[in-house]
Amino acid sequence: MSEAIDESARFEDALAGLQSGDFSRLELIFLARPAGASPAIVRWCAEGRLDDHPQELAEALTCACFLGALETAQFLLTRGLAPAGGRATGLNAFHWAANRGQLGAVQLLLRAGAPLEERNAYGGTVLGGAVWAAVHEPKPDHLPVVEALLRAGADAQEAEYPTGLVDLDALLAQFGARGAA
Repeated sequence: MSEAIDESARFEDALAGLQSGDFSRLELIFLARPAGASPAIVRWCAEGRLDDHPQELAEALTCACFLGALETAQFLLTRGLAPAGGRATGLNAFHWAANRGQLGAVQLLLRAGAPLEERNAYGGTVLGGAVWAAVHEPKPDHLPVVEALLRAGADAQEAEYPTGLVDLDALLAQFGARGAA
């Protein structure tokens, strides 16, 4: 009985974390699991626990992309979730994947048809956010993320340019970025 109570409390805590956008605290239910088992969030979704929680389900996709939990993101997309995910944090799944340098998640969302030019709460596009993060919060895959977005058709004019990073500026220039006049 206490195991069921623990699982129920864990689920309620996860809902609260999804509602508040506390994605870092949710890492264990998206990534950690015993060998051969599905992540808890996938199990709960398959059990129907999230059926009455559409906003939290959309945030689950956003969280999965934030964390780079590709198996979970793919599972949620195959269940029909919109590839942009939720945006309770001000950024949707695509914005967070690009911001965090999650190349696999960016590629998954591109294949799923996520909108490239949708604006976040700060007015930026996915590319704009990726470039900002590459400058201010660099991750190893930011340059390939920016390249993937540009090759997919993201508007290079949405990125601040020049950035002061030689490789990033060369890539942006290749796709037609122009500096402020």
